Amino acid sequence: MCGIVGAIRANHNVVDFLTAGLKRLEYRGYDSSGIAVLENDKIRRVRRVGRVQIMEDAAKEKGLSGQVGIGHTRWATHGGVTEPNAHPHISGGKISVVHNGIIENFESERARLIDLGFEFESQTDTEVIAHSVHYEYQNNGGDLFGAVVAASKRFHGAYAIAVMAQDKANELIVARMGCPLLVALGEQETFIASDVSAVIEFTRSIVYLEDGDVAKLTTNGIEQLINKNGEHVSRVAKMSELSLASLELGPFNHFMQKEIHEQPRAIADTAEIFLDGGFVAQNFGKDAETVFKKINSIKILACGTSYYAALTGKYWLESIAQIPCDVEIASEYRYREVIADPEQLVITISQSGETLDTMEALKYAQSLGQQHSLSICNVPESALPRASELVLYTRAGAEIGVASTKAFTTQLVVLFGLAVTLGKLRGKVNETQENAFIEELRQLPGSVQHALNLEPQIAAWAQRFVGKPSALFLGRGIHYPIALEGALKLKEITYIHAEAYPAGELKHGPLALVDENMPVVVIAPKDGLLDKVKANMQEVSARGGELYVFTDLDSEYESASDNIHVIRTPRHVDNLSPIVHTIPVQLLAYHTALARGTDVDKPRNLAKSVTVE
Repeated sequence: MCGIVGAIRANHNVVDFLTAGLKRLEYRGYDSSGIAVLENDKIRRVRRVGRVQIMEDAAKEKGLSGQVGIGHTRWATHGGVTEPNAHPHISGGKISVVHNGIIENFESERARLIDLGFEFESQTDTEVIAHSVHYEYQNNGGDLFGAVVAASKRFHGAYAIAVMAQDKANELIVARMGCPLLVALGEQETFIASDVSAVIEFTRSIVYLEDGDVAKLTTNGIEQLINKNGEHVSRVAKMSELSLASLELGPFNHFMQKEIHEQPRAIADTAEIFLDGGFVAQNFGKDAETVFKKINSIKILACGTSYYAALTGKYWLESIAQIPCDVEIASEYRYREVIADPEQLVITISQSGETLDTMEALKYAQSLGQQHSLSICNVPESALPRASELVLYTRAGAEIGVASTKAFTTQLVVLFGLAVTLGKLRGKVNETQENAFIEELRQLPGSVQHALNLEPQIAAWAQRFVGKPSALFLGRGIHYPIALEGALKLKEITYIHAEAYPAGELKHGPLALVDENMPVVVIAPKDGLLDKVKANMQEVSARGGELYVFTDLDSEYESASDNIHVIRTPRHVDNLSPIVHTIPVQLLAYHTALARGTDVDKPRNLAKSVTVE
């Protein structure tokens, strides 16, 4: 959460880059934004509540210009959404700072700095960074790099920071601990950002900083870098393969709409891993076969949408690979007493690879002696893959919309591929079954496209949800996590309260909520549980509830009355049915949000990459 940019450019004004970069990063936070530049030996700053465009207009009006600058787009943690709480923060006109993360000991640091004579203008934890660096800077002879190194030793928590000083016209200092930060190298110019999308228009040469790194940047690149142990080190630059076109809307109205419609391609690209190379352990890393043969069970750690992907994967792993699998919310796992098993494979799932709760949960598992780990992630060189023994990257491409869509379905493809791979290694999947699984994957993109073609019908349904205060989602078996995901999507972007339950649990409490004002969305594919789901739907219908049923083209289910609405997805696709049935619940949320006039890509109070606890 929150986005950071910065630059030092020998021959160009940095303001255009700062504002363009912040627009690219706005999905990470959009409560407020600001930039600061060094101009004629003075730090000039513009901050505004609201979207980056508002701040950009103000910066143009003030005529900001400079060759060194930093910028920030905020997702509020400490302090309300106000201009004084917006970044950058400035200490004494001398030091300016932008920060992503949380300084957990900011209250004690604030008290210490007040005692030292510093005055605070905001409620944020970030302002203690500015004052702390300023204090160290005053007491070490004006060495900005040394001041940041000394100050950062006092900070507890997760952070990515960028610092500039009034009297350092060719110097920018950055530090990272637990939050993403990269350095991008150009010709006589150096950039920083929370995400590669902010810099890809300017350069593809990227240096990914490690936890504990502090670096001094000039127009010539990284002049000095120390790691968490205080050792002088170097980091290798890598060429980013991110497509600039993937960051543009093209013919679509919203990134969420674009990313929903990109799913046939994203799924096909991810499935290609297994269709080209087969269900082999090497897809997950050169040592994967050795690791997979050692493990006796699986623990999956994830948050949000990735957690629902994990719940779906559990069904495949236990039914296909016949290996015990447990799924936990990462933020809960890291704070409980755990019985560790060194022969268990710990899997982390994250779109960004920077989800703090998931990263800390992995560190906790490793501290307990759980040596085998696998990361399923969409962003190369992010924190979770680097900290894991094995990795498989999904091929979703850049996902900008805050509500995850194609990242979720590609995670499901990888989990299915993992289940079949482990099933082969464990002797639970024979050649005939493997061929059947391959054929299912081949057919999947076409089935997803078929589901996308139902959009007009789903958009018509959405009109009926506009004025509803709540909605209920039901599913059974492997489709229950898809009901959970459907409810989450509706909550995220329409602000309609929604809950999901296993359909069999309806009579154990949730049925009390059902009346004519409570739409009930049912995932009812043609599988072994369809008759059970039908019985649950009758319970809703008998209480006057209105049913919205997603079933299969070859299902015998018929609409029974005016209060039962049915949309048929493609013919039942066996094991991969959850992926196909994800599409209509995404479209339902999207079109309901359109009808309600909410901000689809930037829902209130949320941000994309959750790098705070």
